[in-house]
Formats: sequence, structure tokens, C-alpha cells
Amino acid sequence: MGLPFEVVGLDHVVLRVADLDRAIAFYGDVLGCPVERRLDELGLVQLRAGDALVDLVGIDTPLGRKGGGPVSDDGRNVDHFALALDDFDEPAIRAHLERHEVESGKTGERYGATGSGPSIYIKDPDGNTVELKGPPNDG
Repeated sequence: MGLPFEVVGLDHVVLRVADLDRAIAFYGDVLGCPVERRLDELGLVQLRAGDALVDLVGIDTPLGRKGGGPVSDDGRNVDHFALALDDFDEPAIRAHLERHEVESGKTGERYGATGSGPSIYIKDPDGNTVELKGPPNDG
């Protein structure tokens, strides 16, 4: 059977950072990625990187603490990355993942590089989190 979707690109990557202000300055001033959105209550800053986003979360913020301690042997700095899909047929995607014995989380409405739309989190064989991100609800 064929895939129920096509990956059309990288939607976003989420980095855990030790110093949020320093990271914003680096990605903004050095690499030219402007701040697009802030959710300070979560400790999340999203910067535009062409068609994708670079999400920054401080390691001492609600989102950042989910990844463990600072970058070390037992702490990670990449929270997850998201693959942008051309379509989001949830039953077909779930059936496809089940055929490959890949567990999936709940579908949620999440913001990405093209806007808010449905997504599902899965784990790759090494335990890395991959978000399968559908197109925005408005198209």
C-alpha cells in the first residue's frame, strides 16, 4: 500500500536552550530569523526561517523542563522536529502507522510554519520525537 501522505518539507525544529535571550539574539541577529510569535507563559519563542520555523524553549521553562536537564549525557537540546504533510487524513495515517507498528499520540491542533493545523507525535527507532504536521485548517 502507498503512503497516505507526502512529506513536503520541514515545518519546524524545537531547540532547548540554556539562555533564551542569547539564542534569540543568535538566530535573529546572526542568522536573520525574525521573531514571529512568543508564548512567554510556556517559554516558547518562534522565529521565521524561510518557509519553516525555529522554535526556542528555555531549559528552565515549562516546555523546556520536559526534555530533562541541560544538554549533557542525560539531557537533550532538540525537543522534536516536524515534517510538513501535504494532507492529513487521520484514519489513513493512523492505519499506516499501525501497519508499521509505530505508536502515535493524540491528534492535536498545533501551530507550525504555515499556521495552525492537525498533527500527531510519533517516536523514531532511536526515541526521537517526530511531529507529523498537517496543512493549516484554512488551506
